[in-house]
Amino acid sequence: MDNTGAFGRIYKIVADIPAGKVASYGQVAALAGNPRLARRVGQALSRPPKELALPCHRVVKKDGTLAPDQVFSGLQRPMLEAEGVRFLNDGRVDMEACRWAPEEE
Repeated sequence: MDNTGAFGRIYKIVADIPAGKVASYGQVAALAGNPRLARRVGQALSRPPKELALPCHRVVKKDGTLAPDQVFSGLQRPMLEAEGVRFLNDGRVDMEACRWAPEEE
């Protein structure tokens, strides 16, 4: 697995997302240096090195939609709720309230 280069940058960014916050695939891609590579973020997070213990559940689609249930065995929402992430009535993450803003830290 590529822990250097683009994947390494992605892993570092995802590791920095704090509990209670989420980032979109595109946001992670932009922070890693190329906002057009959101799919690459998905590839990197599909099989991350276990030893990194990345909080992949904190990465969602730009509109707050969660990954399909099979990706996190249906546990993405409960994990996020346990961290204090708020959800809209339609089941999406409240991105306005919970989007990670590393520049504000």
